[in-house]
Amino acid sequence: MANPQIDILQKLAKDKQLENKKYFDKLKKKTPKNLDYIMQDLHEAEFKKTNCLECANCCKTTGPLFTSADIERIAKHLRQKPQQFIDQYLRIDEDNDYVLQTLPCSFLDSDNTCFIYDVRPKACREFPHTDRKKFQQISAITIKNISICPAVYNIVEEMKRKLPL
Repeated sequence: MANPQIDILQKLAKDKQLENKKYFDKLKKKTPKNLDYIMQDLHEAEFKKTNCLECANCCKTTGPLFTSADIERIAKHLRQKPQQFIDQYLRIDEDNDYVLQTLPCSFLDSDNTCFIYDVRPKACREFPHTDRKKFQQISAITIKNISICPAVYNIVEEMKRKLPL
């Protein structure tokens, strides 16, 4: 499937959930030596043809974690004190992390651009994590992101074709 529509992405991800879980379990047990290079190539190839501004589902449905450095940087950009920023936009979740109070993200504009793109949280800069080193260690995050991001769905499907286990 070239570009799964966001409305059917969750169904596609659910249909493949067991298959993907088994695949990633095998991947952890028998990790190819060149996995990170393969993932980097798959990630780059996918994002040459994927425009995140057409979707922005990650910004609409999930919130990033905000580190202390993120809070300091974004508050400074907004000309706020860090505590003002926290009080206005963030809450502490069940894991004791700072996350957005509301979704979609408060910084998402109607054209799917980000008001704070240049100073966005580290979690946003790194999303969807498909080019991360030691990729096999983040299988749970990747499986979760398949239902959020069409690019992750495509990357995992291509990964299974390129690296049958």
